[in-house]
Amino acid sequence: MAPGTATTLRPSLKRKAPGTRRERELWELGHQVVVGIDEVGRGAWAGPLTLGAVVIPKDKRLTKVRDSKMLTEREREVMYERIVGWADAWSVGHAWPEECDELGMSGAQRLAARRAIAGLGVVPDQVLLDGNWDFVGSGNVTKIVKGDATCLSIAAASIVAKVTRDRLMRECADAHPWFSFETNKGYPCPRHKTALAGVGPSAIHRRSWVFMEHLPWAGAVRSVPLHQRPDDSQGTLFA
Repeated sequence: MAPGTATTLRPSLKRKAPGTRRERELWELGHQVVVGIDEVGRGAWAGPLTLGAVVIPKDKRLTKVRDSKMLTEREREVMYERIVGWADAWSVGHAWPEECDELGMSGAQRLAARRAIAGLGVVPDQVLLDGNWDFVGSGNVTKIVKGDATCLSIAAASIVAKVTRDRLMRECADAHPWFSFETNKGYPCPRHKTALAGVGPSAIHRRSWVFMEHLPWAGAVRSVPLHQRPDDSQGTLFA
């Protein structure tokens, strides 16, 4: 199958297409640049938190976009190529593992969102955000629970974020062969847990997380987030 050629949707997905109602409502109010954003990697033990941002066109539709969790890896790869060629603007922003450690997950979400929005090259009039917590904080955000399944721009952003992060984790697999990042993408699974117990964390693990407390460290340094440090330990790392 040629790159960018979409397969026929599985029957279970055909009636689950996200719509453009939220975008159209904002366009009709005069908001020209409406961006959908979604994140991936929040529950991973290794690798970045990644946020996708997509501005969809008003006059061109793209079929077969779905929430990234509904699609196979091959389907996501195909749709990624179609989305980045179709969108008016798109971007990704990362919060890297050491930043997740330093800032905590809430701070990392805010950082990744700032980077993704800054990378668009346009200033959003309105932001459509998956979930019920506004970690963008720009005053022009509409929160949509299950937005990645119901809102086209958010669904597109979910695919862009997921494919970008998965590609990064596959690239890391050769350098960290014990952890099977090419298959688990840094999320917990039996083989990942066994590797951690045997050899300790890699350079791309989130070292401040609670699950790291009883692991072998082999001389590596474990960081403690700024918001969890006592007043006299700001700027330090704990072994």
